[in-house]
Amino acid sequence: GAHQQTELCNESLMLEKLPACGKFFEDMMKKVDSKKWCNLTEFIYYDNFTQCTEREANNASCFWPNPLAEGFITGIHKQFFLNCTLEKVHWEDPPDEILITLILIPVMLTCAMITLVVWCSKRSDIL
Repeated sequence: GAHQQTELCNESLMLEKLPACGKFFEDMMKKVDSKKWCNLTEFIYYDNFTQCTEREANNASCFWPNPLAEGFITGIHKQFFLNCTLEKVHWEDPPDEILITLILIPVMLTCAMITLVVWCSKRSDIL
């Protein structure tokens, strides 16, 4: 069966312990060039950070995520990821020469294959 949480959430204990998670994350982030902070493939510490906040919330008999833990996590986000924005990529068509080449190659290959199939089918009638 499901385990029901019978203890009350000790919010003050959780808020006391969460900064240790933030400190560890901050120490790890200082090892990464700040220009790479927005590239999540450059570091793997965020998973450790979320696991730490979840563990500390659970140790204080609190659900995770909860509004207080979310507020703490949001503060960490503001500290490290405030300048990370999702920039829309502006797609442009290639120059006309390249575009024409990219269109004509498959068309010419298709015509060549059709010609080859027709020619081979006529040759098999003769043989």
